[in-house]
Amino acid sequence: MSSVVVIGPAHPLRGGLASFNERLAREFQYRHDKVTIYTFSLQYPSFLFPGTSQYSSEPAPTDLSIKVCINSINPLNWIKVGNELKKLKPDIIVVRYWLPFMGPCLGTILRIAGKNHHTKVICIADNVLPHEKRIADKQLTSYFIKSVDAFITMSEKVMKDLRSFTSKPAQKIVHPLYDNFGDKLDKVSAKKHLGLNANDDIILFFGFIREYKGLDILLEAMNLIRQYSTLNIKLLVAGEFYADRKLYDDIIEKNNLQSQVILHTNFISDSEVKYYLSAADFVIQPYRNATQSGVTPLAYHFEKPMLVTNVGGLPALVPDKKVGLVAEPDAESIAKKIIELYTIGEEYFLPYLREEKQKYSWSVLVDTVKQLAQDAT
Repeated sequence: MSSVVVIGPAHPLRGGLASFNERLAREFQYRHDKVTIYTFSLQYPSFLFPGTSQYSSEPAPTDLSIKVCINSINPLNWIKVGNELKKLKPDIIVVRYWLPFMGPCLGTILRIAGKNHHTKVICIADNVLPHEKRIADKQLTSYFIKSVDAFITMSEKVMKDLRSFTSKPAQKIVHPLYDNFGDKLDKVSAKKHLGLNANDDIILFFGFIREYKGLDILLEAMNLIRQYSTLNIKLLVAGEFYADRKLYDDIIEKNNLQSQVILHTNFISDSEVKYYLSAADFVIQPYRNATQSGVTPLAYHFEKPMLVTNVGGLPALVPDKKVGLVAEPDAESIAKKIIELYTIGEEYFLPYLREEKQKYSWSVLVDTVKQLAQDAT
């Protein structure tokens, strides 16, 4: 049995990182480890946050120990939290790293905590360098990396970026399944819950809308689908705008896509996720660039075939013509591949999805954390 601290977003914060960290903590608890999540009392200043709210409307988990205590912009707080962890002497600190902005805060906390000469720090790196680059990214990331003993990445791209900074121990694993959003529902009841027509063919774009995710390319593809086929496909966009929505509204208006595109562009709470994934025929990820995607393991859990673009780590996660199709990141390729998905049919992909999803285990992640901590001793 180990004592573990997970540092990263968790309730009352919302989003994929928070869901991941809470699920990871439960996996440690399943192994009889003692776990506390240290999350943020202030994650981002409001002027840096692109969404409507950083906070969840869901009730707090009753089965997890979550300490809301880290202020990302207050150096005095970093010293306080670092000294608390130094004194606490957990066996392992698992820290999430996804944005250079967090480098000074997390790097300082970990430097202080590490002075107890006991705790091993394992970083799960979602990104080493961000999708949208800013000045000082490399310097902030370098400061953080020096405070870590070993790393876990979930794509070759992140591993390659990591190796440009350090030769410290690192392992690549696949992103575990998001299996904490409930079970798959039948399409008819899921569509009814969401107010969708039961007879519509639905493709799903899911998650925060950011420039690199290519929703604009997918909207242009929707216009081409009308030209290339007689299919009456509806695109369900489920997720909050983290980019200026005018670009997307203009494409919809220019191409008269109002009847083909269904916008649910509020934040999708955890309790609603299962309805969106269950209602869809296929999940579409038209990204311009990517490291890995949390949408992919979500689609695996709900056994939904995917279309991904040939960028970053996505094709490695979605074997072509087995669990989905791989397109080039342009509207014509995506349009033709969506038509091909319907030609092949959803049922064809199901055996491959069920086989492939067995690789996406939380126990593999916990085993890797513990092995890296042991090797760092």
